[in-house]
Amino acid sequence: MDNKDTAHSHLLSFLNAIPPVDFCCVYGSTLHSTDPGKSTMVDYILGVSDPLQWHSENLKMNADHYASWMVLLGGAKLITNVADKLGVGVHFNPYVTWNNKMLKYGVVRMHDLIQDILNWESFYLSGRLQKPVNMLVDNLDIETINSVNLRAAVSAALLLLPPKFTEEELYAKICSLSYMGDVRMLFAEDRNKVKKIVQGQFDLFQSMYKPFLEEYEGKDFLRFSSSKNQLANISQDCGLPVTHSHISFLPPTVRSQMGMKIGKKKVISESGKVGNGNELGFGSREEAAKCMQKALRRTVMVSSARQAVSGVLTVGGVKAARYLTRKMCKAWRSWTRT
Repeated sequence: MDNKDTAHSHLLSFLNAIPPVDFCCVYGSTLHSTDPGKSTMVDYILGVSDPLQWHSENLKMNADHYASWMVLLGGAKLITNVADKLGVGVHFNPYVTWNNKMLKYGVVRMHDLIQDILNWESFYLSGRLQKPVNMLVDNLDIETINSVNLRAAVSAALLLLPPKFTEEELYAKICSLSYMGDVRMLFAEDRNKVKKIVQGQFDLFQSMYKPFLEEYEGKDFLRFSSSKNQLANISQDCGLPVTHSHISFLPPTVRSQMGMKIGKKKVISESGKVGNGNELGFGSREEAAKCMQKALRRTVMVSSARQAVSGVLTVGGVKAARYLTRKMCKAWRSWTRT
């Protein structure tokens, strides 16, 4: 067994210590780590059918994963209520020590996960899944469902890009979508976060988005030319018909918000679906891009603020302070480094 297989087995082994899940992925620097003993925190997203039942079982197995006051006062019911009513449906347990490894895992209802993937309702986990992840469990074929999310991300990024750009700039724009308006970016995130994610996982972005770029090239939305370093230079059709096509690939929730922002309460076609780019009536690509950006920025701002409040309440004062301090130190280093 090589180092890659060993690392994969190590990531999977944690699932034996918690109740069963329908979906599990890991993300972040772990994706490029071949050393399962490395000290970097491992980040998991866990999808379950019933968070209340799952947390009830996990509290019996791993009560130390939770803030002690939550266990004493309300247990699983309080955990799920805070996640659903204050947050965006995700409860995170950070700084969990298991098998000499530091972990953080977020638990989400499968229905909520799928809705966010398809509609960008909170643009929280759907934004995470627009970046490379390692899926360890996928009982409901989230990987296939997520293709809708990835195609929408490509169209959204293209609306915000100029006529000519590089392949790296495209992935950076995709990566940045779910950070627009994020309150954490103001004080608790590395200002070079997007650049580091893309450059550190460039090959994963390429394989992840290759089918959609080929699809758009086949539709003459994009044209590719290789540069001296073999990275693609890309030019795109910025005409209004293509702009309307990109808008039609955006989630219904986003298109509805765009419709409201241009003075139409909701544009509904005869089929009952939210209208496409033509029906929304944008007169220019710039107008459509600006409107979409405002809609996404507001969604991200609200969801990131809600999740931040939920996190402070649920993980406990000590863990919350520790986590925030760690993030702020990284942010400070990125701002002061020349």
